[in-house]
Amino acid sequence: MGRVLVIVLLVVFAVWLLRRALRRGAPPPGGGPKKSVMGELVSCARCGLNLPRNEARESGGALFCSDEHARLGPAS
Repeated sequence: MGRVLVIVLLVVFAVWLLRRALRRGAPPPGGGPKKSVMGELVSCARCGLNLPRNEARESGGALFCSDEHARLGPAS
């Protein structure tokens, strides 16, 4: 019984060492550091949806999420 326990512990230790060695050469999970969102987030004047400023439509000095909302104008 004691021998089986020692063998199991040795196998577990060997697997742990192997996984640790393989992990060192691999890139970190998630493909490296996270890229931050470039640009400012703005809210649609019609529905309140948050979107990047460079994707927003501007009409009458207000920002909108789509051409349809820009055509309809701000919510009353």
